[in-house]
Amino acid sequence: MRSVKTARARGPHSRKRETRPVRRTPRASTRATFGKRKNNDRFSLSIERVRGWFEFGRPMLWLTGVLLAMVVIAGVFAGGHVSRAVAGFKSAANTIVADAGFGISAVKLSGNHRTQPEEILSALGFAPGESIFAVDVGQARKQLMALPWVFDADVRRQYPDSISVNIVERSPFALWQRPGGLYVVERSGRTIALASARQFPHLPMLAGDGAPEAAADLLDAVAMHRAVSARVKVVERVSGRRWNLLLDGNVIVELPEDNWTRQLDVLEHLIVDKGVLERDVSEIDLRARDNIFLVLRNGQKQTQRGNSA
Repeated sequence: MRSVKTARARGPHSRKRETRPVRRTPRASTRATFGKRKNNDRFSLSIERVRGWFEFGRPMLWLTGVLLAMVVIAGVFAGGHVSRAVAGFKSAANTIVADAGFGISAVKLSGNHRTQPEEILSALGFAPGESIFAVDVGQARKQLMALPWVFDADVRRQYPDSISVNIVERSPFALWQRPGGLYVVERSGRTIALASARQFPHLPMLAGDGAPEAAADLLDAVAMHRAVSARVKVVERVSGRRWNLLLDGNVIVELPEDNWTRQLDVLEHLIVDKGVLERDVSEIDLRARDNIFLVLRNGQKQTQRGNSA
């Protein structure tokens, strides 16, 4: 027969079972560090040391580093390294574009009569073969406007390889005698450039300080009197207040400050109806309203009342 072992009931006096000692989990302070393995080579230690220098707890080191970086960047720009690099890049790009068929091969001029083509081309500053895209049309126009005869200018690209330049020149109005030479002036009185009488034989001649700015109305009035206009050689401004007319034969006509338009009518009548210039007259004084004073070449003076000379 199999013997069956039955478990004995544990009583208060039963023998206790031996228990093994329980291993306790190490505290957090004694646990091993897990994760990325810490490198102990020299390079890694150097990196860690540098990183330690620039911790956010060291503001002076951060400030010093930023200042050093700014100094280095400023030195690069001040030395022109960046500008030279950009200029070199632009030059290379322009060369490539020009070689592709966009190089300037012609400059088409129009509107210039007294401005020489060489002056225009020199002011534009374009080089043959230069990229058409490199042309600064605004700057080119500004440089053209600095030329003496140029009143306005229009500069445009005409693809693929041409530049068109249209010039609007100033209008000559009169010649002005100055100690430094003879100048051509506009109607506004603006001086254009030095000139010669042979270049502008039909322009009226001015003399005296301030003459160009004040001459427009007088010259318009003189042009309406055929006999006077045909004989006037020089219009002279006197003391910045009034005018003298120098006629053929060196006859001087003195006009008043005011109401000189009426006195031009009187002068026309003296020339046409009275033949005053056929006399040996050297001076006609029209400054008085009701009297005309004539000075003959022999020094004799004559006074006429009104226009009865």
